[in-house]
Amino acid sequence: MPLHSVSVAGVVVRDDGRVLAIRRADNGTWEPPGGVLELDERPEDGAVREVLEETGIRVSVERLTGVYKNMSRGVVALVFRCRPVDGMERTSSESTAVEWLTLEEVEKWMGEVYAVRVLDALEGDAPQVRAHDGHRLISSA
Repeated sequence: MPLHSVSVAGVVVRDDGRVLAIRRADNGTWEPPGGVLELDERPEDGAVREVLEETGIRVSVERLTGVYKNMSRGVVALVFRCRPVDGMERTSSESTAVEWLTLEEVEKWMGEVYAVRVLDALEGDAPQVRAHDGHRLISSA
């Protein structure tokens, strides 16, 4: 029986349009903050917890903006658009940097499969459903 892991992430958007991002400690990539959803937690609560743990920023969830499946690893990510409520930026054991990025910096610094999550959260009202191989998006058949 195939098993999937579910992760959650928050695309946190400030009033000036900048987006919260972390540089991961394990691989140096820039991504929206997020992680594995715990068994006893609602997806929205997991996104709030992960953002706070990784960045020091407390957020409120606005809406689901996308569902993304890493086809090679069997990870399904639920991404939520969030707004900051309070807190101060700080790194954690999982991040070496926490920054508020412009859209241009997101497109330049993040890999395709993470930048598209930010773009989806900023652009549409309906959630997107996308698949990728860990590096590139896979188009629908």
